[in-house]
Amino acid sequence: MSGPVGVGVIGAGVISNQYLENLVTAADLAVLMVADLDPARAAAQAAAYGVPSSGTVSELLARDDIEIVVNLTIPAAHVPVALDALAAGKHVWSEKPFALDLESGQALLDEAHRVGLRVACAPDTVLGAGVQTGRRLLESGAIGTPLTAFTAFQVSGPEAWHPNPDFLYARGAGPLFDMGPYYLSTLVQLLGPAARVAARGSQARASRIIASGPRQGESFAVEVPTHVSALIDFEGGATAQSTFSFQSSRPRVGVVEIAGTEGTLSLPDPNMFDGELRIWRDGMFDESEAEVVPATGSTFSRGAGVVELARAIRAGRPERASGEFAFHVLDIMVSTQLSAETDGAAVDITSTVPIPPALPETWNPTEQTL
Repeated sequence: MSGPVGVGVIGAGVISNQYLENLVTAADLAVLMVADLDPARAAAQAAAYGVPSSGTVSELLARDDIEIVVNLTIPAAHVPVALDALAAGKHVWSEKPFALDLESGQALLDEAHRVGLRVACAPDTVLGAGVQTGRRLLESGAIGTPLTAFTAFQVSGPEAWHPNPDFLYARGAGPLFDMGPYYLSTLVQLLGPAARVAARGSQARASRIIASGPRQGESFAVEVPTHVSALIDFEGGATAQSTFSFQSSRPRVGVVEIAGTEGTLSLPDPNMFDGELRIWRDGMFDESEAEVVPATGSTFSRGAGVVELARAIRAGRPERASGEFAFHVLDIMVSTQLSAETDGAAVDITSTVPIPPALPETWNPTEQTL
């Protein structure tokens, strides 16, 4: 088969704006339809981005010209929608997380293997210029042998700015499952698969109050830990300390550092696709002394993984942001949660995953290749 790969988007919520804005510019994709439980919302998004049709999920899945379903539903619906897409003969790209538990995640992988289809998953930030430049620097020996890593995401909580923050404190979210995929996917991309984790967690308050928007002043229940700190061992021998918090009055966001035998590499925010990197050597004590390395590569933003998936399908090779990769990250998060619930007892991570090759600096999601 040649020509653009047909794409249908399920879920017309806020995140669909970023995806649609980018996907319609990719020459190797043809975005054919937007579907949502609210047909009017789907129609509005289709009209806003020049997508030729909109409708219900069942109507989208019935179309023979749609090869990839972009699944932008809420986390609890990721697996059911993906299974329906597989049953309809479609490949799937899902927003993170891959699943809310290992059992349903494994069932999704098994079904995809059984029917010979792909179930790739966000975040595709690991395909962006920032992380890929870091990957190339590590592979070139820029800081010697990587030994340790440190990541941090700390804020007071999204209820300070989000008008509907309830879902971010529900099962399958919290700082670990909401932000963890970005930081943990970056660590696995750079250091390889993880082997075990020990963690601690806490919950500052049993309820939170919305601070802005039409629901300002409304209280809602907190169902998950709002602070998690993890010590992760990787198969290759490196270790990482990672903190994910919705209970820190001092914001600290986007921190990813890899320390090696010959220096320390600081990467840009793993929730972004671009940004400067810095290399620190012994004796450097000020930010101005660090070597600045501009990120090189694609800054296409969300949807880059859909393009890479489409090209991989046509080429008959594995996609880089695979379901297996996302499942391993899910395994790290589930194991972290289990360790935190058992007073920090170490938990072995039973899954593993081969690390895909780095993207060429010249990789361009907008050019026509199919």
